[in-house]
Amino acid sequence: MTNNSYHEHMINKVVSSAEEAVADIFDGASIAVGGFGLVGIPAKLIEALRAQGAGDLTIISNNLGTDGFGLGLLLEDKRISRSIGSYLGTNKEYARQYLEGELTVEFTPQGTLAERMRAGGAGIPAFYTKAGVGTPLATGEIPVRYNPDGTIAEYSKPKELREFNGEQYVMETALNPDFAFVHAHKADRYGNLVFSKTAQNFNPDAAVCGKLTIVQAEEVVDEIPAAEVNLPGIYVDRVVEVGPQETGIEFRTVSE
Repeated sequence: MTNNSYHEHMINKVVSSAEEAVADIFDGASIAVGGFGLVGIPAKLIEALRAQGAGDLTIISNNLGTDGFGLGLLLEDKRISRSIGSYLGTNKEYARQYLEGELTVEFTPQGTLAERMRAGGAGIPAFYTKAGVGTPLATGEIPVRYNPDGTIAEYSKPKELREFNGEQYVMETALNPDFAFVHAHKADRYGNLVFSKTAQNFNPDAAVCGKLTIVQAEEVVDEIPAAEVNLPGIYVDRVVEVGPQETGIEFRTVSE
């Protein structure tokens, strides 16, 4: 093998299927998942993980899909034990499992969630923000887990406060999950990514914080010009091509 062919072999991050991409995810793993509502979600990776069978998962995501779609599929199968996110949305199963003590939920403001992911990718262990100051988020009064009878089993922990320039800030810690699932419009074999419009959302933040980042891309090409790259391949470990992906409707507000 020549030096050039060896180098090319080592940096090719493309795998043959979503099933291969998620094969080594283990019970008890933590996973950051990109997407916002049903936009830009790595649906094929989620479906492959559902078939793979890993459970007792901690999922870090803005929301957990909807009933019967996206991360909602893993909820239906009781595969998620802990959720770190911002929004219950219209997912009735998410609400039911939380309120009946089947799911531990850590709520965090949307912007704070994004920054906790970004900080994890940047090697910053914690940061201060004004979001949540003077609310139950800071004082530790949000239920994170209920008992089956509806009583509260566990509250969130109080967060550290510090004063800067005469104003209070709350400390938030970074997120560094075992894996990250990401959806991209286009990827190359080096793992460089291009996102499509608002489907970018949480995907770059999820990508940078995961210890091992898996990307489903609608199209995989040999090489993306540097000027077009939205996220460099240094953050990406595996890429699988899934073809065009339709965006679901989370909540229809008009009749057909």
